Amino acid sequence: MANLFVIAAPSGCGKTSLVKALIAQTDDLCVSVSHTTRNARPGEIHGENYFFVSKEAFDKINKENGFIESAQVFDNYYGSAKKTVEDLLADDKDVILEIDWQGARQVKKSFPEVVSIFIVPPSIEALRERLTGRGQDDSSIIERRMRDAVSETQHYDEFDYLVINNDFETALQDILTIIHAQKFNIKQQSNRHQALLKTLIK
Repeated sequence: MANLFVIAAPSGCGKTSLVKALIAQTDDLCVSVSHTTRNARPGEIHGENYFFVSKEAFDKINKENGFIESAQVFDNYYGSAKKTVEDLLADDKDVILEIDWQGARQVKKSFPEVVSIFIVPPSIEALRERLTGRGQDDSSIIERRMRDAVSETQHYDEFDYLVINNDFETALQDILTIIHAQKFNIKQQSNRHQALLKTLIK
């Protein structure tokens, strides 16, 4: 029985890099690639980082209830395709949704057993340094991302786990521990070892 994970964080907290490292180090763990209406950034690949679609195409999928979650972030729209997630879980693969708190709230309605992880920076100053150091945005966008980070972090208590990304390798190991632990919860182990348990509780 596979697990569904949600990983969310304000922009600049290292979420994408952490998820990439998780996938590289964990067997049978994959990311459900989201759809977005934003333009691809340099180096991003359609179908690998996101499915980059028009607003019209996104609206069509949304109207057909094709997303398990969708949200507006800044001036763009993001959504996770329901069929993609269901197919991966049916193939016994643990799935990560790399989304925001709004999406996490929606996913819980369809998948109440989802395991949710929220990532925060070690300080507001560190977040500003990271956003500035990326060199992708001008000062007005950075200020907007800073304001949104404060707003998003207010929802940390809606998640199951909180990880502070002060040191990348430490944060990565923290998340790996969470993911590994889910394989040993009662429901997972009961399904996996039914034959053994029947012999032990005769």
